[in-house]
Amino acid sequence: MIKWETLSLFRDEESSGIYLLTLSRPEALNALNTQMALDLISCLSYLKEQKDIRTVILTGAGEKSFCVGADLKERNGMTNKEWQKQHDIFEEAFADLRNFPFPVIAAINGYALGGGVEMMLSCDLRVFSEHAKFGLPEVTIGIIPGVGGTQLLPRTIPVGIAKEILFSGKHISAARAMEVGLANEVVPIQSLSETALELARGIAKNAPLSLKSIKKAVNNGLQTDLNTALSIELDQYYKCANSEDRLEGIRSFNEKRKPVWQGK
Repeated sequence: MIKWETLSLFRDEESSGIYLLTLSRPEALNALNTQMALDLISCLSYLKEQKDIRTVILTGAGEKSFCVGADLKERNGMTNKEWQKQHDIFEEAFADLRNFPFPVIAAINGYALGGGVEMMLSCDLRVFSEHAKFGLPEVTIGIIPGVGGTQLLPRTIPVGIAKEILFSGKHISAARAMEVGLANEVVPIQSLSETALELARGIAKNAPLSLKSIKKAVNNGLQTDLNTALSIELDQYYKCANSEDRLEGIRSFNEKRKPVWQGK
């Protein structure tokens, strides 16, 4: 285990390439402060350098909260300049999370509010505990989401439902998250870690270049028109088609064995 001031990182010993990243401010319901954002930037940078990296699971410490958004106690008394400087750090941390080259799974162990929702939306997949709730309450305190909420939510669920959530600021249940397509799975809290790990293991066994190319093709393709998106896909397809791992995939299939991926 590696520890930062506000988070910890654990490598799953049973399955190569899976890392569990835990937000560790349970006394503050894992609220996002400046140090946590800086630690997240540092941790993601470290993870990108790990040769065995395949999948990251992001969760919160305890069973009450994934992340309740920005720490308003820290913000109390900040000047506008200090607020902007902090927000710049938040933006960098969330951009690093969205742009992380391999799949990231959010394991939502409790409340996800405000920036906590934007954090989970910056991940690729989401597993909710049954008691978890999420919401974007910014409208109730005179602001709007500022690190992706108004853009990522309607790209993930139907626009009308996303607007309702944004306009109302209300808390939404895990069951509703599953119903509208925000959650990949909803499970009892006792099963959350194992469910996320099982999902991660199913991903991590596959070709690393393919995982990276799929994520890039989907994320970049969603930002443009269909013809351009298909060109993006084709570019990523040929990167994989011309790789050593593609040849290994064919050999292992014909030899009826598990592939040994080299990531090249």
